Amino acid sequence: MNKELVKKLAELLKNRKLKKELRIMEVCGTHTAEFFKTGVKDLFPEGLSLIDGPGCPVCVTPNAFLDLAITIARDYDVIVATFGDMIKVPSSYSSLAKEKADGMDIRIVYSPLDAVKLANDNPGREVVFLSVGFETTAPSEAIAILEAEKQGVKNFSLLSCNKLTPPAVEALINADEVKIDGFIIPGHVSAIIGRKPWDFIADKYGKPGVITGFDACDLITGVLSLIDLLEKDEKSVKNEYRIVVRENGNEHAMRIIEQVFDVTSSVWRGIGDIPGSGLKIKSQYSRYDAERKFPATPPPVKEHPGCRCGDLLRGIITPPECPLFDKVCTPENAVGPCMVSSEGPCSAYYKYWRR
Repeated sequence: MNKELVKKLAELLKNRKLKKELRIMEVCGTHTAEFFKTGVKDLFPEGLSLIDGPGCPVCVTPNAFLDLAITIARDYDVIVATFGDMIKVPSSYSSLAKEKADGMDIRIVYSPLDAVKLANDNPGREVVFLSVGFETTAPSEAIAILEAEKQGVKNFSLLSCNKLTPPAVEALINADEVKIDGFIIPGHVSAIIGRKPWDFIADKYGKPGVITGFDACDLITGVLSLIDLLEKDEKSVKNEYRIVVRENGNEHAMRIIEQVFDVTSSVWRGIGDIPGSGLKIKSQYSRYDAERKFPATPPPVKEHPGCRCGDLLRGIITPPECPLFDKVCTPENAVGPCMVSSEGPCSAYYKYWRR
């Protein structure tokens, strides 16, 4: 990183005089963390507010998904393969960490292909991979299914909770619960889907957006660019991450997603059921669909009293406004997923803001 350039950009942002108050939303959990970690949020000029959005895949995953995963594991004695950030996330009544302590066979993997290998190495056991993520991880999960089919692995399946981000942004705009003047748009999601799918923000709703990366230089450039668009009343979506993001995205990755998944509705924590915001496994790959392969009836969904994670993900409150934040709810004793995930707004505030 060019430190001198960052210093110059930092001065530009810090000394920027706004014509009016502006409220911008970052739609990416990594952006949430990096705005605090890099100190860029501290450079915001007077009148510029940052609203946290639903950009943390772990955070927006509803309790019902983990309830189902745990029920399948109990009923069918499967090996659960998962990314590490799901281990401590509370379900309605338990968590994967608690279940593992009680003897459930839960393995942390670093890619969906690791779960396919795990199934190969344990031919006498069924392996269920918990597929949680946005467009960024969907290609690798699709590849895992294709690879399992290629290798003839029959004891591997995937429990899908994959989500698509543009419909969630549109749902927030339509809900009109908070004033959002413009959007900082996730760079790695856009690397997959491209710039074009975000045009609806400007074309349909008259709001600008800027796609940007994740280091301090990227973040400052993105915020300055968005301020310029807002003050010029320019309704467009600008790509400030051109080194990674193309107009039409990664077309090969998109073809792989479309080969394995169909678009469906999906439930987002705090937002509800959003049409066209989820991915389900196509019927031709149903033998790899854990929900079809292992019918199960989890207990009724229960939310955690006092946790306002859903309100955070809609930008209605900030973490310090939650009555549990830094009191009952800490990273060591997380009540909700917004404190568990490193991309969650509560985690970012706890690690960086409160200090």
